[in-house]
Amino acid sequence: MNNNILRLEGKRVLVTGASSGLGAHFAEILSAAGAELVLTARRLDKLEEIKNKIHSAGGTATAIQMDVCSEESVVRSFQETGPLDVVINNAGISIIGSVDEMSESEWDQVIDTNLKGVWLVSKAAIKAWKTVNKSGNLINIASIAGIRPSNQLPPYIASKGAVIQLTKSIALDCARFNIRCNALCPGYIETDMNRTFLNSEAGHRQIKRIPFRRTGQLSELDGPLLLLASDASSYMSGSILVVDGAHLCSTL
Repeated sequence: MNNNILRLEGKRVLVTGASSGLGAHFAEILSAAGAELVLTARRLDKLEEIKNKIHSAGGTATAIQMDVCSEESVVRSFQETGPLDVVINNAGISIIGSVDEMSESEWDQVIDTNLKGVWLVSKAAIKAWKTVNKSGNLINIASIAGIRPSNQLPPYIASKGAVIQLTKSIALDCARFNIRCNALCPGYIETDMNRTFLNSEAGHRQIKRIPFRRTGQLSELDGPLLLLASDASSYMSGSILVVDGAHLCSTL
């Protein structure tokens, strides 16, 4: 077995939403595996902190401000990135509320970030790879909520379900260009975005429904992420990789 199969030396990887949460963690893990990072998010000051942390650990990273909801911002950012091997669509948000309580602006905010943003970034990446006649690797961070719904998250669930289908569509359309697209679907991994919920009474009830009886650790996404980002997954495209402590297997 090749022990270096999950290494990323020589690869340049762009991560959206890299200023905090999963994105910041992913950036550090990818850097430790040898990748050169391009960090993007709206908050440039936070990106600089992550970049400096990577540099202190001996890695290489560049920080570029990007709003995934704006095509102008995405196109401008891709003009600055230089050649890329892997693009990870990680930027995402969630707003809690029922369908009838959700305002139009709240709905649009979630859908624009979680779905439109994935499309805009994927579009820019695919155009760049086609221009240079080069293979590419897209990884979309979806969620088990896109496969099986949870309460009070209508736009989040709708967006993540759509991202899963978009992943399959991109994989089918771009296979002939040697461009791959897969989705990573975490279950309940504690981050800044969901910590308040998970520490609530409702959150504790939800955790009890997970067969492992616990939330996942950020580190438990490292292997699946490196699999999809590396050449170890060279024959994978359109795959939906679930990491959820058997949550989707739980009884109704």
